[in-house]
Amino acid sequence: MRLTFLRQARLCYEGRGPDPKGSRLDALVNGRVFTGDGWLDRHVVLLEGGTVLDVVRPGEVPAAARPVDLGGRRLVPGFVDLQVNGGGGVLFNDTPTVDGLRRIASAHRRFGTTALLPTLITTDTPTMQAAAVAVDAAIRERVPGILGIHFEGPHLDPARAGVHDPALIRPPGPGDLDLLTSLHAGRTLVTLAPNRVEAEFVAALVARGARVSAGHTDGGFEALTRMHAAGISGYTHLFNAMSPLASRAPGAVGAALADPEVAAGIIVDGHHVHPASVRIAHACKPAGRLFLVTDAMPPVGASLTRFELGGRAIEVRDGRCTDGDGRLAGAVLDMASAVRTCVDLVGIALDEALRMASAYPARFLGLGETHGRIGTGARADLVLLDEALEVRATWIGGAALWETRG
Repeated sequence: MRLTFLRQARLCYEGRGPDPKGSRLDALVNGRVFTGDGWLDRHVVLLEGGTVLDVVRPGEVPAAARPVDLGGRRLVPGFVDLQVNGGGGVLFNDTPTVDGLRRIASAHRRFGTTALLPTLITTDTPTMQAAAVAVDAAIRERVPGILGIHFEGPHLDPARAGVHDPALIRPPGPGDLDLLTSLHAGRTLVTLAPNRVEAEFVAALVARGARVSAGHTDGGFEALTRMHAAGISGYTHLFNAMSPLASRAPGAVGAALADPEVAAGIIVDGHHVHPASVRIAHACKPAGRLFLVTDAMPPVGASLTRFELGGRAIEVRDGRCTDGDGRLAGAVLDMASAVRTCVDLVGIALDEALRMASAYPARFLGLGETHGRIGTGARADLVLLDEALEVRATWIGGAALWETRG
């Protein structure tokens, strides 16, 4: 397979070439297409102006279309990751700049992630301000893959801080509502501990367009469930850093599993959550309400055995990121690996695992019409997978921005 337009596409999307919208009609041929609803054989995906024009049979391809041979491999919707702390050797907390975002997104692109929320771990106000400014600028400059921002903290529960710095965890104060909703473009996701904030604060965030997830909370089942009505619509890294499910105290895990309306992200790397727990969560949640996140750290897409998080050394060993006390500190996980783990270790069907990596997180953000599917009007964010479910090529907005030869 040879994607001859790769270099031109990169120049366009790095701001060093013409805008490709409306300038070319590409026909992706000889592939097995997963639309998000099901598989289509002997179909062709037409791309024009950064979107999917149509999915047609070979005899319906316009003569003007330029064919791109997929080599019989699987073409699936681009992955959407709502929790990316870093990648490519970069931690967003340490490099809240457009260049940092560009490097993080580029690192995840090789693993099929075409849209992501850079995630800021609990930090100080100036860093939060800088992060929001950087994301706004990245979206304005059309950095491929940047959807918005995810503030994970600082309004968390110290009892479930995990590797977040307890000294920086705090209740909401004057100006925090404005700070957390200061993004001018893109989507905002806020993770907070519902038992440490007032319902009015959650409702105000939602009224300003933010999605609000519960996380890093030791709250009880009843209190957390009441906060769903205030606007809590998701749970961050289900099972991790939250009160567990017990016989007489269902906790945050019980609140997440019992309410069919709330969604939950889950880290499926074989370390954060036992495969049986993933299966239980998948059985409990209605279709579309459980989605994959990576909680990725700088080693993803980089050869790192050590990095720093808030001044603490984090070791990378045997597929785990841990601090000096042995606590998990994010993950060395990419989305393609999460899909494979869902299939191979958990036993989830491939089509469902793909939806958990694309359609379901997109719907949670309100982007289900444009992301996570292959169909007319959707963004041309696509991933080409081989038989081993390894990523062979990644398109963002119709441009092939990463490929592997062979």
